[in-house]
Amino acid sequence: MPLITIHKNGETYEGEVQPNTNLVVRAGIRQFPYPHLSYGCGMGKCAKCMCKVVKGGEALPEPNWKEKKMLGTQLEQGYRLACQLWVEKDLELVQDSPASATDLSRSGAITTS
Repeated sequence: MPLITIHKNGETYEGEVQPNTNLVVRAGIRQFPYPHLSYGCGMGKCAKCMCKVVKGGEALPEPNWKEKKMLGTQLEQGYRLACQLWVEKDLELVQDSPASATDLSRSGAITTS
């Protein structure tokens, strides 16, 4: 089962999920990553679920048109919309402001890949 690690507000949360899982759907039914994952519409229209992928991004599908429209150049920095991802493998995410994600990377708390 995929291991999901979420870094948020200086805290780290980990949990396993079933393969082919959408994290926003799980959070919506009060399963991990609830309450640690922020989200809104669940349809790729609000970007409240935007996360920086720090590990496991190579196993994710290519960004869809909704992510390309909402995130633009932030995709190149490793950001994705959690509501648009179906997780098959281990994944490590940061969900803070982009500055916080950068600060975690610089401090060595997480390593970007």
